[in-house]
Amino acid sequence: MTGVERIQAVFARSRAEHRAAFMPYHAMGYPDRLQTLEILQVLGNAGADLFEIGIPHSDPLADGPTIQTATYEALMRGTTVVDCLAMVRELRTAGMTQPFCAMTYYNPLFAYGVQRFVDDAVAAGIDGLIVPDLPPEEAEELEAACRVAGLATVYLLAPTSTLERIQFVASHCTGFIYLVSVTGITGARAELPPDLAEFVARVRRYTQLPLAVGFGIATGEQASAVARIADGVIVGSALVKAAVSEEGLARVAELGAELAAGARGQ
Repeated sequence: MTGVERIQAVFARSRAEHRAAFMPYHAMGYPDRLQTLEILQVLGNAGADLFEIGIPHSDPLADGPTIQTATYEALMRGTTVVDCLAMVRELRTAGMTQPFCAMTYYNPLFAYGVQRFVDDAVAAGIDGLIVPDLPPEEAEELEAACRVAGLATVYLLAPTSTLERIQFVASHCTGFIYLVSVTGITGARAELPPDLAEFVARVRRYTQLPLAVGFGIATGEQASAVARIADGVIVGSALVKAAVSEEGLARVAELGAELAAGARGQ
């Protein structure tokens, strides 16, 4: 199966089970290499359906302070693109089967070489790419390489996106569309925006692709609310904070299970 097909299979299964997919994020290399592998395995056991894995970048424009700090510390520890791919290979060797979508920015891909990165990502076991600072208008080279390799290309839509933008982005996405719940950056929030359901419904009118919502989801209750209107629930900052709490992996497992249950509507 290609990466696109594996992602499609996840959403087909969750839809058949009348639930949303639980999609946790983690910054690769944070707090360190060993703990990254442990955190992702713990989340896999807690019920993760698909992972968004962050490749550290020095200027993470879409990310809030929690993930900015995590990626900065990962960079200061020397985490590279090569290291991130090696960690994915190790997780695959350990038996993890959930799709991995690499969330990165364009400069690391450009520096690495777009075609080389796509080839190495597929070989490592990555299924899709999320590149927030690369608009689809400028992504022809990346999209062409991904099409040949079977990698999904995922773009973001915001509540401020126009009808024309929704249609254009939907025509370039494969796998799923990433819906940003709020305008601004990532980060756990006390409550979800009141117009989120209207935003999801507006996008759904123009695409059959699965819709995954991220930015601001931090609790099982919030995950459950998103699961009632969307196909996927993406959680990042709350889990990154849990990873470096006093309880460490135990807290990651606890919150992961809570969020997975919320995605199931429980």
